[in-house]
Amino acid sequence: MIKVIIIEDEIPARNKLKRFISELEEPVEIVAEIDTVEEAVTFLKNSTVDLIFSDIELLDGNSFEIYSQVNISSPIIFTTAYDQYWMNAFESNGIEYLLKPFSQDRFQKAWGKFLLLRTSGSEQNDVLIKLQQMLNNSHPEKKYKKRFTVSSHQGTYFVNTEEITFFEAEEGIVFAFDTTGKKHLLNESTLKEIENQLSPSDFFRINRSEIVQKIHIERIERYNRNTLSIQIKGHKIHLITSQSNTSAFRKWIEE
Repeated sequence: MIKVIIIEDEIPARNKLKRFISELEEPVEIVAEIDTVEEAVTFLKNSTVDLIFSDIELLDGNSFEIYSQVNISSPIIFTTAYDQYWMNAFESNGIEYLLKPFSQDRFQKAWGKFLLLRTSGSEQNDVLIKLQQMLNNSHPEKKYKKRFTVSSHQGTYFVNTEEITFFEAEEGIVFAFDTTGKKHLLNESTLKEIENQLSPSDFFRINRSEIVQKIHIERIERYNRNTLSIQIKGHKIHLITSQSNTSAFRKWIEE
């Protein structure tokens, strides 16, 4: 019997995972369903499982906080709507990174990777090599957007991505701010659409409405216990990280 836990705070996503698991040929027992960092830490300190299905954004924080507090040997299949965390995931026992909404076919491929590692008779170093090969095959080099199109009454013009200090979503509209402090209305309608076109090593979504570019961050200060205040070059305003993204932001900014 393969024992798994599901760490997921969205009920529809949890039910989808349970349905996919129930359709597997192998016998699987879901020993726990968890939706908070705190509960996950408590469970994993006292129990071991064969596999963890883990979302990244949870009710009380970021799931990487779990794996920084608990030493685990179980492989993890991460399930998330955000693609910026994939490098962190593979540094935390991750063997696959499923972007929501993922299909049953993608789930089956991730499950196949788990079975491959589980049945392998290799030594630990061989397993690590195999994980790295999986990482390379799953994430070929991606080309990111070099400039964004802006439409105005005078015509169409372009803003180079490297000149954008941060993006901001406001009531269904997305703006880009450049190094001169100018605000540009973009054709894209959501931050998620923008985020998928940016390099995760250069850009980070600090909260629900803002994405910042690393090279234009001038200063970081503590805002309160669980958030940070970010000073962007050329701007007087301070941007504030969300509680759930602060831990991952700290790691990203130092890379």
